[in-house]
Amino acid sequence: MPYIALKHLHITFAALSGLLFLVRGIWMLRASPLLQQRWVKIVPHVIDTLLLASAIGLAVWSHQYPGPMPWLTAKVVALVAYIVLGTIALKRGRTRQAQVLAFAGALLCFAYIVAVALTKNPLVLF
Repeated sequence: MPYIALKHLHITFAALSGLLFLVRGIWMLRASPLLQQRWVKIVPHVIDTLLLASAIGLAVWSHQYPGPMPWLTAKVVALVAYIVLGTIALKRGRTRQAQVLAFAGALLCFAYIVAVALTKNPLVLF
């Protein structure tokens, strides 16, 4: 698979992952029973696994790894924050306020990851 095709797959999985997280977050805010559907508990894991696999493939293919590449390091750190905040927002938040704040924080992390990916600059916000 050529690099550009893998990159487009990665971008597609990132967009699907972000969109599905946004939808699930909106359902969480509305206390919608849709959030409890079986596919909603499975599909995000499949998409995120494919997203991670494509990211690893891109890193190996391009020889760009976190550590030596500050922008990739920033994306990985922001990804960990996104996962933690997303989990608090959708599953582990003990209060409504904690869920809402975690959801907003996760969306900001996602936006930061996209901005860093586009600019290849970890200081994109400054």
